[in-house]
Amino acid sequence: MNDWNELRLVLAVCRTGSLTAAAERLRVDHSTAFRRLKALESRLGVRLFERSAGGAYEATEAGARMAAAAERMEDEVLAMDRDITGRDHRLSGRLRVTSSETLAFSRLTRHLAAFREAHPGIVVELTVDNRVLNLSRREADIALRPVRPKEGELWGRRLANVAWALYASPEYLEAHGGALAHVAELEGHALIGWEYAASGIQAAEWLARTAAADAFVYRTNSLINQFVAARAGIGFALLPCYLGDSQPGVVRALRAPVPELEGELWIVAHSDLKGTARVRAFFDVVGEGLARERELFEGRFDANDAVRPASSAVPSRFIKKRRT
Repeated sequence: MNDWNELRLVLAVCRTGSLTAAAERLRVDHSTAFRRLKALESRLGVRLFERSAGGAYEATEAGARMAAAAERMEDEVLAMDRDITGRDHRLSGRLRVTSSETLAFSRLTRHLAAFREAHPGIVVELTVDNRVLNLSRREADIALRPVRPKEGELWGRRLANVAWALYASPEYLEAHGGALAHVAELEGHALIGWEYAASGIQAAEWLARTAAADAFVYRTNSLINQFVAARAGIGFALLPCYLGDSQPGVVRALRAPVPELEGELWIVAHSDLKGTARVRAFFDVVGEGLARERELFEGRFDANDAVRPASSAVPSRFIKKRRT
């Protein structure tokens, strides 16, 4: 087999279980991917995939063996790429970063601006994605993750803990008796939550355990949209404190963060890249900048009473009302 693209196609179909998804991943159109796969099967004289009743592509024994060989080749190429990139001492070139939607919206961009000012030769490509991207496969160079990394080949540091609390618009609270003293007082309030299909989201699971199903009047898979809905007065939203405490239009509906929802914020890269100048510079400027906002991430100021000073991470105009 002389064409690496053929192996990449087999591997992509095997990983995604879909010819359409594989074509999207390889950035070719569906008809091209279909034609290449059929031509490869015809030349080899063997079927590499069978179509299931649901339309999924399931690898045959030959397809699985070819995909395994392609993965070994990919691992070698990626290791070589990381090794070469890890020796790059230039403060120029491309740097691919991935972050969650809420972090990119509320905190990250200002630090990226500082990074660009300090290192104008580095082009940042930000992928806003709530999934955990694979750094070994170079889906990104640096990841800002809301969970402690489990992969042994990653290198990085914890920037802060992340607190979560309930928020609502001041108008909603005024119309419904003011802020809550305890989470048990949620009964009778309108809630904003995740879509029914959401799974593996700790905050969504806590809400489902804490409140009755009929309390949810609005659902969305976007935390930013949940914030917007709370600001519009629809009801209570469970938000990370770095989002809720830094944005105008919402205040804490429950004074204290929810202790069992405390998470972490990590900045990580593959250990092969820790000598790369671009990666080191990003850790120094953006990582340290986010770490300096630890108090905001951890919800450790009196959100209902305090007025933040102008020099703080939260502008002074974001005033939290005292419960009366």
